[in-house]
Amino acid sequence: MAEAGRIVLVFGALLVVIGGALMLFGRLHLPGDLAFHSGSTTVYVPVATSIVLSIVLTVLLNLVFRQR
Repeated sequence: MAEAGRIVLVFGALLVVIGGALMLFGRLHLPGDLAFHSGSTTVYVPVATSIVLSIVLTVLLNLVFRQR
């Protein structure tokens, strides 16, 4: 059970760091992100940002969990 608590703690810490970085640097707008405007409605689809974040998180989590 202590192992599950450690995993949740690491995941929570990563979320705090990522959230803080996003607040400091503003929204990430990469060239592959899509934005659709229609009147007063805007739909933003962060395709490229999602791919980059997925790669970064995969590398970080692999580094964290392979050290055991």
